[in-house]
Amino acid sequence: MLYHIFYPLASDLKILNIFKYLTFRTIYAMITALIVCFVLGPWIIRKLEGLRARQVIRTDGPESHLEKQGTPTMGGLIILAAIVIPTLLWADLRNSYVWITLTILGGYGLIGFVDDYKKVVEKNPKGLSARQKMFWQVVLAGGVAVYLYLTPGFNEMLYVPFFKNFHPDLGIFFIPFAALVIVGASNAVNLTDGLDGLAIGPVAINAATYMLFAYIAGHATLSSYLQIPRVPGAGELAVICGAMVGAGLGFLWFNSYPAEVFMGDVGSLSLGGTLGIIAVLTKQEILLVIVGGIFVVEALSVIFQVGSYKYRGKRIFRMAPIHHHFELKGVAEPKIIVRFWIITIILALVAISTLKMR
Repeated sequence: MLYHIFYPLASDLKILNIFKYLTFRTIYAMITALIVCFVLGPWIIRKLEGLRARQVIRTDGPESHLEKQGTPTMGGLIILAAIVIPTLLWADLRNSYVWITLTILGGYGLIGFVDDYKKVVEKNPKGLSARQKMFWQVVLAGGVAVYLYLTPGFNEMLYVPFFKNFHPDLGIFFIPFAALVIVGASNAVNLTDGLDGLAIGPVAINAATYMLFAYIAGHATLSSYLQIPRVPGAGELAVICGAMVGAGLGFLWFNSYPAEVFMGDVGSLSLGGTLGIIAVLTKQEILLVIVGGIFVVEALSVIFQVGSYKYRGKRIFRMAPIHHHFELKGVAEPKIIVRFWIITIILALVAISTLKMR
């Protein structure tokens, strides 16, 4: 909105030239997101308390979690507002990738909101069933994947880090692949959201990493020099990534240990899905496995735990996802959280290093 108001006036007022710079708009999307969190956060938390939208804690989990009973949840609404508002203000709204990303953000946020609302407001312990959630996630991700596949000029190739000349054309298989990336990322972040600040920290780090990838993918000179796929228009995704970083830091203000509010499915599903679609649009899907390694490990720990118990009758971990395993082994919650953040930073640096390893 601000971009469309001020950019046309740049020819008359030189100072307004700054609105055409992507870096300027990305930085201020981040700052705006922080402001939105600080302004709306306390108000939304009070509203959630008024609705008695309080987290229900599993009795079979770590005993230390019982004191979290009653903490407001659905705080992902703060995050959604802090991403959408700055994006509408600072991004070029003529860019289709911006609207595709907002579609996933809003759509997955709605799925999570309905699930949370049924559980914590209507007191329906089942909420949306796992099958219902997965169905709508696949429908939304599949619809976006089909749209991209049918978009003239969109690249369906798969780019593999470390191999500059190996990029197979997925063709029609791009559709299920893209849907898998989006749905997988969404559920992986959802599984990671189990400790105060555990999920939002890595999400912000992932968003910062993809902010760089998006900027380079949309820059003809840099993408050519670094030999990564050029995606015209992908640079605008840096604005959304900047807003995600600001929203993540702003939400962490309230979600850091001990948390005043939890993000709920409305936050975790939407954030994961958004990281997934940005990875697809920037043609850096495989790198999401690296930079989002914590999310991958959390998801795999659940899969292995369930599979082992079903087919062997034995558990691999004391409890899954794996962060609960460490808790039950006596590792303090804040230490687990910070260590997972540190690991994510290391993985982000590894992912960024692949830019020069092609």
